[in-house]
This record gives sequence, structure tokens and C-alpha cells, in this order.
Amino acid sequence: MNTAPPPHVHPEGLRPPGSGPDDRDSKTRKKISLWDRAKFLVIFAIIYLVLVWYNVVSFDGIMSFSDALVVTARERPWIFVLMGLEVVRQAHFLISERSAGYHRFWTHKVFGGTDRWSKRRFSDWNRFRMARLLKWLFWIAVLALVLAAVLDTSPVLALFKAPQLLWSALPYAAQLAFAFFFIAFQFIGLFWLLSRGGVETYFPDDIKTRFTDVWGQDHVVERVKENIVFLERPDAIEEKGGYVPSGLLLWGPPGTGKTLMAEAVAGETGKPYVFVDPGAFVNMFMGIGILKVKSLFRKLRKLALRYGGVIVFFDEADSLGRRGSLAQQGPQGQGRFGAHAGCHGFSYLSEDVRSMIARQSLNGLQDEGQPTTRSRFFMGGNMMGGGGGDPGTLQALLTELSGLKKPRGIVNRHVRRLLGMRPKPPPKYRILVMMATNMPNALDEALLRPGRIDRIYKVGYPSKAGRIRTYEGYFDKVQHQLTEAQIDKLATITPYATGATIKDLVNESLINAIRDGREIIQWSDVVRAKRLKQLGPPENVEYIERERHAVAVHEACHAVVAYRTRHHLEIDLATIEKGADYLGMVSSIKPEDQFTGWRSEYEADVMVSLASLAGERMFFSDDNSSGVSGDLTSATYVTGLMESYWGMGVGVSSLPALQELQIMAGKPVQKPKTGEGGAGSGNEPTSRRDDIVPDMLGERIEHNLVRLLARTEALLRENRREVLCVAHALETHKTLDGEDVVAVIESTRGPLIDGSVYTSDSFYDEIETYHVAAAEAHRTHSHVEVELPVAVESRVLELEPATATTSTAVAPVSGATPAVFAPPNANGAGFVIQPDFVPWNGGPPPGGPAMPQPAAPADRTKPSGLLWAFVGGLVVLVLIVLAGVVYLGGGQPQTAVAPGSLSRTTVLVLIVALVALVGAVAVTAAVIHRHKAERTRAERARDLAAERAQLLAAAMDPEVAMRLLGYDGRRGPDNG
Repeated sequence: MNTAPPPHVHPEGLRPPGSGPDDRDSKTRKKISLWDRAKFLVIFAIIYLVLVWYNVVSFDGIMSFSDALVVTARERPWIFVLMGLEVVRQAHFLISERSAGYHRFWTHKVFGGTDRWSKRRFSDWNRFRMARLLKWLFWIAVLALVLAAVLDTSPVLALFKAPQLLWSALPYAAQLAFAFFFIAFQFIGLFWLLSRGGVETYFPDDIKTRFTDVWGQDHVVERVKENIVFLERPDAIEEKGGYVPSGLLLWGPPGTGKTLMAEAVAGETGKPYVFVDPGAFVNMFMGIGILKVKSLFRKLRKLALRYGGVIVFFDEADSLGRRGSLAQQGPQGQGRFGAHAGCHGFSYLSEDVRSMIARQSLNGLQDEGQPTTRSRFFMGGNMMGGGGGDPGTLQALLTELSGLKKPRGIVNRHVRRLLGMRPKPPPKYRILVMMATNMPNALDEALLRPGRIDRIYKVGYPSKAGRIRTYEGYFDKVQHQLTEAQIDKLATITPYATGATIKDLVNESLINAIRDGREIIQWSDVVRAKRLKQLGPPENVEYIERERHAVAVHEACHAVVAYRTRHHLEIDLATIEKGADYLGMVSSIKPEDQFTGWRSEYEADVMVSLASLAGERMFFSDDNSSGVSGDLTSATYVTGLMESYWGMGVGVSSLPALQELQIMAGKPVQKPKTGEGGAGSGNEPTSRRDDIVPDMLGERIEHNLVRLLARTEALLRENRREVLCVAHALETHKTLDGEDVVAVIESTRGPLIDGSVYTSDSFYDEIETYHVAAAEAHRTHSHVEVELPVAVESRVLELEPATATTSTAVAPVSGATPAVFAPPNANGAGFVIQPDFVPWNGGPPPGGPAMPQPAAPADRTKPSGLLWAFVGGLVVLVLIVLAGVVYLGGGQPQTAVAPGSLSRTTVLVLIVALVALVGAVAVTAAVIHRHKAERTRAERARDLAAERAQLLAAAMDPEVAMRLLGYDGRRGPDNG
């Protein structure tokens, strides 16, 4: 046989394509291996040696091995006959391999007629069974001859005595079988126990979740309902030639309701629900995962037949199907799960271009000229399962998902086939496979193909309407006083809230209300809960005064630039309270859902990031802190993306494409400016154009950063007063809501802060003086000599009666909406109620009904008491004087003094002493009374100031308010 020599030696030792045999119709017999030539001779030789051994051990005397060979050959000549026939057969094959004529004679002339006759009389299947029967008869005859030689009887009788020999050897065989199966059962029991667990089955009565319990994902729920229709009424699609979708993948961020949606599917259909634990297939030994998959689908088939369908849910499916591009550390292409919502992706490219790009991505890390070699061997062989499960687990899952239509059962598959009967087709198992993951790129493509996973739905962050519905659903489960406008605002200021985070926020709000001794959630509870979840608990750290001022100026620059330039976002809050990984921050939110970004918006973002550097240099004499490092990182990153990814810079080319094409030194072509003339601008000297716009990517990024930094510095110089005012408000209140930041910048009234106080030029001069002192203290590392200015609030904060203020300074005990009273209007007619919440639309707050001006409280001191004391003392004095006059004179002539009586002089002295004593007592009583009155007035003034401060603190910082009110976490506020 002629073969084409291989052109070169392949690294793996495999035959290259096209180098195989070039004669498909060989004229000689195909050569056979040495084992095929000698295997029957070896078997006959072994049988001969067994017979020789039997003659040696059964001889009564002593027989040598040579004598046994001769005796056996003389008594059993048939074995040499068989060996001779085998030698002739192998000689026939050897000649046929060498001679084409000999091979053709025996193939076409001798055996050709018999072969043609058998093909005419019998089918191929019958011919195969007849050939197999002849082989069995031949080997049975050989066994009969051997047993006849051993039992010294005829071959026919030896066959009948064979069962007797087996029965006599049964005890020994049973012992061996018991030992074998005992060891096998140990391993089987161990693996069976290890394959248990990780799968929970819930029956229809156990599932109470419905689609009405899934909030914020209506568009996904509507699509999932289609699968329910097909699961309950499969004939609706199968009668028309289709098939029921049996696989569903839900992917999206954590907490968006994927598991809840799967439970709702099971609850709506009334089918059993099988939950597969994500760690069920992470095992110690390789092979346990395969047993779990087989056992799982065996259970699913039984449940499907019993209940007419079953739903199985694989949570965190990436732990089982981890073999995608992400798991293999392959190229991070967009694919079907691209994170960036670009315009069409690759869909507008042809198949050839897409294939070429995919090929270049796969070979991007491979050097050209290096042969692609694969190693057949790998260390360990994954003996221990570990990690994400052994490789066989995924293959077993893929087989079960696509092999549900195979015949099932040993009798059906083997016994019926042995009897020549066709196996029965399996019933239609209604199994809906649902999977959920937040890492879809880690899943194997074979798992995601149609037939296994037919539908793929993204369960993303809910829209604003979805968030409103979710908030309403969770708030309806508790008692609250939130209005629709407040819930709308809450949904707006939490743009990336999921169902799980919304539930947690509502629960935290309820905890805040319970901590304050209430059962009804108020808006202040929600604000505190949001601040806690967004920023975490603030650290109990106090800045030194100059550093506090520097942090406040830093954040104020961010806030002012964000308000002036970033119109696509709104300020959510600003704080200088130190957190776990920040000294202060200004966070912004999207007022509406937007899915694209524009150049002007990204430039505004960069300017907000650069505001800290520009502001610190401007306010601290060209000095800046290390706190701007994170801002510079984000500004550089966004500018780099604008230049190299998004086409928002000087260049047009895409940096990732240049890297994949290995064009590392390419420079973008400069476009002529409008109005310069296309041809004329191309002849401009290169050096002149390079001086205007840099060409290298790093230089272009630095150029844009410097340009935006200059714009930021100019903006801050124009808004110096606003920056210092916001910094003062931050130093005063530590944390400001977005509306209060805007109120300070615009010098208007905010929900909690009156920004109109910053319109006073004298007050601003005090702020400027304080800043100069703080900057000097920063330069000399000394204390700030000037105290922080205190604003004289134009808003008069009056409190409710003492019954409501002493126990609940944050909320009235009557449950009414807390109100803050503004100063009386021009005509002094009354007070206007200002609510504690301003609608998000920026409109004027709803005016409350005018209330009559409360009468001034009666003064507790009684100035008339001193007058009555004086009058009483005077009356007593007059009476004493009159009594003395009567006693001394009385208008009667003088007589001699009787012995033992007092003289008039003594009486006069006593009267004078008594009058002096009465006067002294009256004066002392008057002084003591006046002192008590003064102290009472001072205490009332102090209590009123403390109550005002507590109310303001409660409005701005609930934590401080609770400490001021004496709340210790175990009892209510301390009432005194």
C-alpha cells in the first residue's frame, strides 16, 4: 500500500491533513498488528500449559514437566490441530497482504460467492447475529474439550458437569464476591452520602410568592409570564410545530429580585420548586458533582411526571457553569452581556469582520512566529474537586439538559433491545430550568445555547417608576407619614437602589423610629437611614480647627463647581464628617434616568474633580493637601477615556483597537478647522500644529486637564463668596442636604437651613476674617485666633408647649406633622407654618393656614410682692409707733414710775429696736425675693435658648439631637 510521506514532522506527532493513505481501494489485505496475529496461538498455548499442569498434579507418582508435555500432546492432539489451523490462517493472511492476485482470488472467487449468497438470503443484522453465534459455539466447544480433559469424560458430559463444579466452588466465590462488594459498598456509601444535600424541594402548598410580590421589574415579569403559559399549556405551541422553552437565565446585579422572581414563577404555576444551593456542586472529591447532577435530574423527572411539571432554580449559576471567557481569563469582549451600553456593538459588522476581530482577540497575547503547542499533561489532574467543581460536573449538566428525550430505564433500553424490540420513547418531562447569576460572562457558551437556555433576560436596576412602586410596597407594610411627593423624592435620590437595598432602607428607618420611641416612620427617619447606609456611621473624630476649615473649603469647592457646571446631576449631600475611607464628600445623584454621557457632561465631571486642587491652591496661597489624589485620579481617568475611547478629544482612533492591531505608535490625523479651507490647512507646517495641539496621548490628556483646571480656577474666583459661605455652613452643621447646599449658594431659605443670613455683608466680612486667620494658622501650624462666626438666624424658632417639647423634640407626641414657625409678616398678623419637607420639583412650599399670634407667656415673677411687703412693714411700723405714743403719753399727766415697771426711756429704746428689726426683716425679704426673681428669669432664658438649639440640632443632625435630649438607648428622653 502506498502512502504519501508527511511533509514535515508535526510537534505533536500527528499526521498532517492530506498525508494519509492515497489509495482508498487497496488491492491487498490491510496489514494487521502482531498481537492480532498471535493472540489465538497464545490462548491455545495457555490451554495446553493448563492441561500439562493438570497431568502433573493428578499423577499418583512423580512426573517430570517434560514427561507431562509429551503425555499431554499424546492424549490431547486436538489442541495441536487447532494451533495448526491458526498457523495456516495467519499464513493465508500474510500472503494476502503481500500478493494482490492471491488476495483477489480468495476474496472474489472463493469467499465472494458465499458472501453474495448470504447477503441475498439474510439481512445485515441477521448475518451479524449468525456470525456471533458461530463464535460462541466455537468457544463453547473448546471449553468442553478442556473440561473433558480435566474431568476425564466426554466433552458432552463435561458440559453437564460444569454447573456441579460451579456449585462446589460457590462458597469460595461467595467469599471473594462478599469481600469485593463490601469494599465497593464502602465507597458507594461514602459517595452517596457526599452527594446528598444542597437541593431543597418546595411543594405547591409551601410557596406563597406571587408575581404581585415582585416590584420594580414589570417588563421582566411580563416576559417570564410567557414561559408560565407554555409550561401550563404546552399544546398551544407544540401543535403548531414549536417546542416549549425549557431554559431561562436571569442575570443582573445582586438584590434585583432574580430569586424572588423564580419563586413567583413556582407560586403562580402551582408546580414543585427545587432550589439548588450555589455551593452544592463544590465538593471534596472529583466525581461527586456528577452524582449530584444525575440524582437531581432523576428527582426532577419523577416530580415532573407526578405534578405535570417542575421548576428547578440554580442560584449563582456561575459557580457551576464557570467556563466562559471570564473564567478562562480570556479576552474581555462585549458579547451579549456587555456592560457598556454602546450603539449596536458588533451587530452592524459582517460575519467575516466579526470572525476576524474575534480571531485577533483570541491570538492577541500570542507572539507571531511561535508555533501553537499544547501540553497533554497537567499537574494534579484535579483529583480534589475544590474551586468551582470538577470539569465533569458541567459536562454532566449539559448532557442532562440536552438528553431529556433519551429512552429511560434498564428494561426499556436493554431488555427490549436484546429481544429485538424498539425501546419506548420517554414521556415529555415538563422541566423549566431557571438560572440566576450576576456574572454571565463566566458561563460556558455551551450552557447558553438554545435548547438548554432558550431565553436570557436582564434583571437590572429598577427605573424610577419601579423604585417608587417598590418603596410603596415596603412602606405599606409599616406605619409611616410619608407623602407621595416624599416617596417620589426618595426614589429620585436613590438611583441605583434595588429591591434588597430598598427593603433594608425601610427597615433601618423603622429602627430609627423605634429608637426615638415612636411606631410611625417620619421623613427624618428615612433621611437618617439613607445617610447611614450611604456613608456608614461617622467616626467619632474631631478635626483640629485649621484642618476642619481646610476640609470644609475642599468640599465647598466641589459643591459650588458642581452646582454651577454639572447640570445633569444634582447635589445629594455634602459632609465633612470623617468616615471609614474619606474625610469629607459631596455626592450627586441623577434627577432622571439617563443612559448616555456627553462631552459637556464629562468635562463638568472633570471640573468638579479638579475643583479641590484649584480651590486649595487659591484659598491657601498655592498650597494643596494630599486629599486631592483621589480627585486627580478620577479626573485623569475620565479625560483618558474621553481621548482614547469615546472620541471626545483631539483624536478619533480607539485605543483598544490600536492595541489589538499592535499599532502602538500611531498618531491621529489632525482635522482641519471649519472655515480654514480643507486643502490649505493640510499644508500647514507640522511643527506649528504640534505647538497648538499635542499629538501623544499622554500629552493630550495633560493638555485637557490643564485647560479644564484653568476654567475651574476662574469659576472659583467668581464664586469666592459662595465657597466660603458653604464652607462656613459645613463647619457649623457638619452635614448638609443638597437643597440646603443650594440654599446657601443662592442665599435663600432651605428646608433646614436659612441661607439668607449669608446676604449680610458684615457677616461675610466675619467669615472672610475667619478664613484669613485659618489660612495663617495653616501656614504657621498654630491655633486659629478668631472664633468661628455664628449666624444670627433670621428665622424665629418657636417650640410647642412644654408637654410636646420635653419628651419628643424631633416629632410632636400628637402625631401631627412637625412645623417650624417663620417670623411674623409685615403687618404682624400671624405666623406662617413652614413644613419640614420641600417638594423635589423646586416649587414653593405649600403654605399653611395663618395662625393667630400667641400671647406672650405671663411672667412668673411678681413685682407687686415687694410693694406689699413694704406696705405691710410700714403698717406694722405705724402701729408700733402709735402704741408707743399711747403708752408714753396718751394725753394724761405724768405720774411717778411704779416700782417694777419699765421706764419711758426703756420703752422708747425697745420701740426703736423693734422698728429697726422690722425694717431689717422687710429689706432682707425684699432683697432675697428680687434675687430669686432674677435667677428665675435667667433660667427661663437659658431653657429657651437650649430648646431652640435642640430643635435646630434635631432638624440638622439626629444623632446630636438624641445626645442633647439625653437619650441613652435604653429609655426615653430625659425629662429632667
